[in-house]
Amino acid sequence: METRTLGRTGRDVSVVGLGTWQLGADWGDVDHDEALAVLDAAVEEGVTFFDTADVYGDGRSEQLIGEYLRSRPDADIFVATKMGRRVEQDPTNFTMDAFRAWTDRSRANLGVDTLDLVQLHCPPSAVFSDERVFEDLDTLVQEGAMAAYGVSVETVEEALIAIRRPYVASVQIIFNAFRLKPLDEVLPAARAAGVGIIARVPLASGLLSGRYTADTTFAADDHRTFNRSGDAFDVGETFSGVDFETGVRAAQEFADLVPEGVEPAQAAIAWILAQDGVTSAIPGARNVKQARGNAAAAQVVLPEGFDAGVRDIYDRLLRDEIHPRW
Repeated sequence: METRTLGRTGRDVSVVGLGTWQLGADWGDVDHDEALAVLDAAVEEGVTFFDTADVYGDGRSEQLIGEYLRSRPDADIFVATKMGRRVEQDPTNFTMDAFRAWTDRSRANLGVDTLDLVQLHCPPSAVFSDERVFEDLDTLVQEGAMAAYGVSVETVEEALIAIRRPYVASVQIIFNAFRLKPLDEVLPAARAAGVGIIARVPLASGLLSGRYTADTTFAADDHRTFNRSGDAFDVGETFSGVDFETGVRAAQEFADLVPEGVEPAQAAIAWILAQDGVTSAIPGARNVKQARGNAAAAQVVLPEGFDAGVRDIYDRLLRDEIHPRW
């Protein structure tokens, strides 16, 4: 498994990480033993980077990771968590007292004294312009509650503001073959600033796996059922903001580009990793097979012309379908 330095953290992480939202909530039920098995399978395949958040299952995802880390003290795992979604999204709620409470809770959930990386979890845009917010985060680094901080964003504009901050270590953004806008400005700006880029929703909520049809249904507690119009949180988190039926058609064309012997999901992850400026992609996995298959994407070499095919699909089918914020 190739590793890359995660921006200003100075730490090397695997180019394929593991997103763990699905181990907490909003993707249907994943039981305790299966969740631990997913973590273990990823590590066995060379994954050294877990991404979580304090609201995934109200802390369940963090707790599962903490349990796993205690069972595998030999595993050198970098854990990035997030904070800021436990309160109403009012910029005045992003206070030092709140930051202390959130980081203390995450440290307890994960069973660590110092968090490797804490990311502001898609806060209101005004938070990115508040100097006091970043001074508070600097204080928490100095005190040892966290080793570094970054931001998770919804828009290119937010990413560019964050990248300009002198001590922001990383930016997490939705980026995949169906969501190309970060290519134009975000990746070049991050490269120039030495900021790590974490690509989330790399499979467009599973669309790029090629396993869905227009008739596919999901559990009632799966965000792919209840958030297609952005009713619960930003619509970009669900199918990358693409209309499901349109996304299925695009995914079928994407699968036609994939070379024999490679799964569409692996090709989708490999395409992200081939983009200059990306540090790591963090696909989720609900079972061991998915975890192993995703990790294997690090070894995939895509054929000449694949990138042009991705851009053609985007231009013909998706550009005008993306959520208006983009």
